[in-house]
This record gives sequence, C-alpha cells and structure tokens, in this order.
Amino acid sequence: MTSPGRPLRVEPTETRAGTLTWLGHSCAAIQLDDLLIVTDPVLRDRIFHLRRKTPVDPARLDGVDLILVSHTHHDHLDLPSLDRLDRGAQVLVPAGAGGLLRRRGFPSVQEVVPGDDVDVGTVRVHVTHAEHAGGFRVGTGKTQPIGYVIEGARTVYFAGDTDLFQGMSALGRIDVALLPVAGWGPRLPAGHLDPARAVEALELIEPRLAIPIHWGTYAPWRPPRLDDTPAMTFAELAATIVPTVDVRVLRPGQSCPLG
Repeated sequence: MTSPGRPLRVEPTETRAGTLTWLGHSCAAIQLDDLLIVTDPVLRDRIFHLRRKTPVDPARLDGVDLILVSHTHHDHLDLPSLDRLDRGAQVLVPAGAGGLLRRRGFPSVQEVVPGDDVDVGTVRVHVTHAEHAGGFRVGTGKTQPIGYVIEGARTVYFAGDTDLFQGMSALGRIDVALLPVAGWGPRLPAGHLDPARAVEALELIEPRLAIPIHWGTYAPWRPPRLDDTPAMTFAELAATIVPTVDVRVLRPGQSCPLG
C-alpha cells in the first residue's frame, strides 16, 4: 500500500483490447489502439481552495497522443496541469475554448460541438451532449460542456460532468462507461450525477463495464483517507438494478483492462 502523501504511479497492464487507468476526479489515461488518450487532465495537488487527497505522479502520461477536455470549469480544464503534458498532443475542447490552449503552446487544438466526429489514427471520437452548466471563463467565450464516445477496438464513453439526458439511450454500443457519481463538496449541484442517478444512466446506456469517476479526489480540506462511499454505493445499487453491467471501482493510479 502506498504511504499517505506519496504519489501513486500509473502502471497500466497492456492488453490487446486496451487499458484504462483512473488518475482521480475526471482524469483517465486510456491506452487504446496504440494511442494514449487522456481525459480532463487535472493533476495538481491544489486547485484554488480544493486539495487533492491522493497525489498522482503524471510521468506515465509522457507521450500522450490525444487530450479530451469536457468543459472549462477549473477542476476539469487546469492550465498548469496541461503544462505537464506533451505539446504535440492533439487536443479537443468545447467550441470557444481553443484559444486558452493555443496560447499555452498547444498547436493542434480543435474546437468541437455535440454531433462532431474527429478521427485520430484508427480511433474515431464522437462528441456528445452533456447536461451541465457552461458559463464564461476569462480567455474564452461562452462554452457548452460536452462528453465523448471514443470508438476503437473498444468503445469508451467519457461523460465529463453531466446529469441524465434523453440522448444517453442513443449513444450506441458502449463497452466502457466512465460516469461521474459525486462531486467535491457536501452538496451536489444540478448538472451532476449522484450514485442513484448514475445507475439510471447505466440503465439507459447499457455498457458492458462501468467505472465511477469524479469522486473522492478533491475537497476543500484533506481528510486522512480516501472516502469511497459514493463509488461503493454506485456499485452496490448497480449490482441490484443492472446486474449485467460489470462495475469496477478503481482508486487513483489503479488500472483495469478494457477487454
């Protein structure tokens, strides 16, 4: 077991179908079809008043090929965290937010909206709706939160931040769903999923495998241990209501195969 405060390293296990490593909050490293894809890379120990409970060493993200950003809230688009990643990566961001990344030195940035499809190598990324508040951020216009369906040897749905929306049932065949099941404070505002509503999302999406994210990583304080209650509640409810879905609860730095 890793000592408290000592960074966890990402140690993915290679499989032909691919590997997913959860780095905490909405950040996942997905190894798929010879590409390294990273979602919402927020890696720092502190984001304004939020403190990370379990540090993660980002060194294993060296050579990232594709970065997917779901929206511009600071706990999802963190410029100092992006500074740690390869500037040669292709970046997809909601329309209106591209300038932030270009000014940061990323030359290959594409602004996208729901319904767009982007091909990267042998992988196709479909941009989906997300039911979440947008708003303004200094350096951007008004942007619309989005999610992504990554289609390769396996199909992975990264929901970003979202509440339930009707289009979830029309996402197509999904092998792996990364679903948010909590937030960082004592109250979960509109535009998020709690464990029960995340299970409702499972009923609509019907993935083969589900991994709860957006729980237990950041808080306005640093408790002595990681609270996995939201993730475990989600897993327990899913086992009763949608037993055909395999739910894997990962801790930051842990991996599982996509196959």
